[in-house]
Amino acid sequence: MKAIAHTSSTPATEPAVDWPAAARIAARLAPPGPVAPRGQLHDLVGGLREAADTAVEHVREVTRMAPAADPATVVVVDRASWARANTQSMATMVDGIEEIVPPALGPAVQVAGAAEVGAVLALLSGRVLGQFDPYLPGGGPGRLLLVAPNVLQAETSMGVPARDFRLWVCLHEQTHAWQFAAAPWMADHLRGRTRDLVTELTRTSAELARARIDRKIAVVGKALLDALRERGDTLVDGFLTPDQKDALADITAVMALLEGHADVMMDAVGPSVVPSVRRIRARFERRRDGEGRPAFDVVLRRLLGMDAKLAQYRDGAAFVRAVERAVGRDGLNAVWAESANLPSAREISDPRAWVRRVHG
Repeated sequence: MKAIAHTSSTPATEPAVDWPAAARIAARLAPPGPVAPRGQLHDLVGGLREAADTAVEHVREVTRMAPAADPATVVVVDRASWARANTQSMATMVDGIEEIVPPALGPAVQVAGAAEVGAVLALLSGRVLGQFDPYLPGGGPGRLLLVAPNVLQAETSMGVPARDFRLWVCLHEQTHAWQFAAAPWMADHLRGRTRDLVTELTRTSAELARARIDRKIAVVGKALLDALRERGDTLVDGFLTPDQKDALADITAVMALLEGHADVMMDAVGPSVVPSVRRIRARFERRRDGEGRPAFDVVLRRLLGMDAKLAQYRDGAAFVRAVERAVGRDGLNAVWAESANLPSAREISDPRAWVRRVHG
């Protein structure tokens, strides 16, 4: 997507973020990753593609889901390419909200937005192993991105068998692809809810831009202090209204379902397919928890909401396991039938409430 030049004749169509600039910043700031011989890197890329293909049938069997679309296209990327791809996805998700950005704030919002998005994606590019991306520019069935240097770094640092670990990662990501294929309405549902929230947040940001500077400093300062004291929420939560927090909670509930379901399914495949699955899970959980993380990393994770992301896996997995105990895997799969069957934020914490509502 090309950035729209600012002119007085089209003030209301300024994009909220200069997405090409964000992509350049993210790619420039993304750390290069571990260095390895060319032959090892070639085997890594081939191994990831093979693992992604192998994972498809296992996911089909273990989830018992019936996707309406073909398997996702698999793309093995480096960190910079992952960051660039995510600027494209984000631009696609929020496309069309530009008209609500006040004209006087357009250029400033563009520049600040590009810098913030680029910097955050550059940071995250060193941490993501894989991602299913349903928001391709121009539409399409989605793509599965596997971040090769991060997979290599993780399997090396954890000391786990490379073949098992790569398949394990691909089981998780192919489950995500299966979710969106089995529920073809999911991408539009999430996009609509997210765009509504972003629209409201953009209005809030515009109001904050006009607010007194000491008020903004106080809000940011409180968020930072809470993060240092390991309490409170993310930096953005300091700017949310009650309605925006409710909307974010509903989106987070869906993300918890998607992440928790993928986590449960990847382990359900079992040791007959991934012999070292239990060792991988145990070591990976320690890696997620960040044993020995420096204080700066702890604060940064809290400010960016990354600890909330880790909670999504655990809350969502607990929901999936509880529902399966009550109504089985086929009963759980009712969640993919329509958007009305998605769990609310309250139901993620109370799976029995979801079972009563959906199954009676």
